[in-house]
Amino acid sequence: MKTTRTLVIMSLFIALEIILTRFLSIQTPILRIGFAFVATSLCSIILGPVLGSIAAGVADILGMIIFPQSAYFPGFTLSALLSGLIYGLMLHKKNISILRVALTVLIITIFVDLGLNTLWLSMITGKAVFALIGPRFIKSLIMFPIQVILIHVVWKYIASHVRNLIPNNS
Repeated sequence: MKTTRTLVIMSLFIALEIILTRFLSIQTPILRIGFAFVATSLCSIILGPVLGSIAAGVADILGMIIFPQSAYFPGFTLSALLSGLIYGLMLHKKNISILRVALTVLIITIFVDLGLNTLWLSMITGKAVFALIGPRFIKSLIMFPIQVILIHVVWKYIASHVRNLIPNNS
């Protein structure tokens, strides 16, 4: 953390992600439909892959400590870290086109959401991966265009306002 500004920006995104995950999402035992991806992606776009992944991991851990919904499972923290890392690697200091956002969301959807998170849920619930993958795949098909459009539109809307907040050395 090079500056106080970086820490404040990171903290704001952590708080936003916790709010979006814990209060503004629909959750079942095998699915969560929410908009925390907006906070994770914007934080990673602004601060880069390392700080974006740290913010996502910290948000996951703090969210579980402050608002526990079940037992803590570190696999989901790993998934959060990887999502922040991928968003940062693919979008930080890059031309954020709809195609680049779509590719980024596709990678996260396949490897993190459908791959790792389904594995973690299988381990927790004792259900076979194939029993979980169907509803999760349908949710991913529905959420994919929503995620791509929201990330792209929100970034285009706030990019000019945020550029002067971005620390020069992050």
